[in-house]
Amino acid sequence: MVDKNFRYGDAKTDTFGSDAMLQPSPVEKIPDGPTTPEIAYQMVKDETFAQTQPRLNLATFVTTYMDDYATKLMNEAININYIDETEYPRVAVINGKCINIVANLWNSPEQSKWKTGAVAIGSSEACMLGGIAAWIRWRERRQKEGKPFDKPNFVISTGYQIVWEKFAQLWQIEMRTVPLTLEKTTLDPEAAIKLCDENTICVVPIQGVTWTGLNDDVEALDAALDAYNAKTGYDIPIHVDAASGGFILPFLNPEKKWDFRLKWVLSISTSGHKFGLVYPGLGWVVWKDKQYLPDVMSFSVNYLGAEIRQVGLNFSRPAAQILGQYYQFIRLGFEGYKNVQYNSLSVCKYIHEQIATRAPFVNYSPDVPNPLFAWLMKPEYQKTAKWTLFDLQDKLAQKGWMVPAYTMPANIENIVVMRVVCKQGFSRDMADQLLADIDFAVNELNALEYPTPTRIAMEKNVPLTTKTFNHTGRPAPAAK
Repeated sequence: MVDKNFRYGDAKTDTFGSDAMLQPSPVEKIPDGPTTPEIAYQMVKDETFAQTQPRLNLATFVTTYMDDYATKLMNEAININYIDETEYPRVAVINGKCINIVANLWNSPEQSKWKTGAVAIGSSEACMLGGIAAWIRWRERRQKEGKPFDKPNFVISTGYQIVWEKFAQLWQIEMRTVPLTLEKTTLDPEAAIKLCDENTICVVPIQGVTWTGLNDDVEALDAALDAYNAKTGYDIPIHVDAASGGFILPFLNPEKKWDFRLKWVLSISTSGHKFGLVYPGLGWVVWKDKQYLPDVMSFSVNYLGAEIRQVGLNFSRPAAQILGQYYQFIRLGFEGYKNVQYNSLSVCKYIHEQIATRAPFVNYSPDVPNPLFAWLMKPEYQKTAKWTLFDLQDKLAQKGWMVPAYTMPANIENIVVMRVVCKQGFSRDMADQLLADIDFAVNELNALEYPTPTRIAMEKNVPLTTKTFNHTGRPAPAAK
């Protein structure tokens, strides 16, 4: 007897013997009917099958490993919306505990039981909240003094992460940049001061520059700004973008002053899903005191069953990441975090040392203050090489590694570098595998008879076409 359901993709049919697996995955419209969970799972799984395995992705800063208990805890909270404080009041309390812990890691002087801060989807939202608070404080002060408030600006190095460009564009605030150079690889405090005026809402130093992994000298900037403010009568503050360094410096370099111990540091942001060791979707921002968080940034809603006060650009947000952060604080403790970050930094320093021994390469900086660094091709080697670092990136990708090659920011945009980020889950053995694959790739590239297309393009100063997917409807910008 013929089973009429045999070719209809139900549970009686083996997944790879179903009609559904003969069809392309949907692109433009939802399918007409349902399919089995097994087939739906397999189709989505197959769509991502050929991607780089997360632990081999040395381009990303985000956490790619958490232990089984952390993963279990977060999976169990996947259906909890943090914003529903009435339904999930203990999550709100845990969030407050996390803010307290982060604030105290940064030497908060605030005496209240609950420190002033906010959870964010990531460090980008956290940065924006810090920037918006500085802008509103400046605007309210200018209004009170009867002065114009239509031309705000902030100062940052050209090593900024893209969120600051978004902040400037979306809030129409002028971004004044201090160029990075091969001689000045971090923010020059004196150059930053020269860009300040009565319309400057804040200066933004970075702890863990995305491009290089280096730290701006916040202590020197604070001293320079203190002298400038005393001379001018201004009170320009500092917001520290510590997306990476915020969870590195307290554990590995606690004596270094970059945080609330400095006079003009009024807010700090970080990424919980980077070296905070939590899966993606978490950022933190903390203010020195509640007086620095404008009241107008706190919004009240009552349609969830109670009066809820909320600070953030987003509304609904996952509670799972908050619980994951609190778990890590409990599970690891200060010493555990210190050990994890020490190992990540040690592995990174090992790769840094080894790269320096390879004939084609030179490190961008002799310092490795955070678990990431960049290197470039030696100028004399590059003169005769038939390949570029973009070709090395492609060769490593064939082995599963994601090691990005990119051009540096404005003023040094002719320099192409590669960068690795070493995170929890990246071991010394994996580092040796990476180095071996780099050596193999370099040997293959050196054996080429003819220059690669990227090499030819570089010689002709032709921008390279990027391979990036985007959903803006506009062509992806070319790499210079």
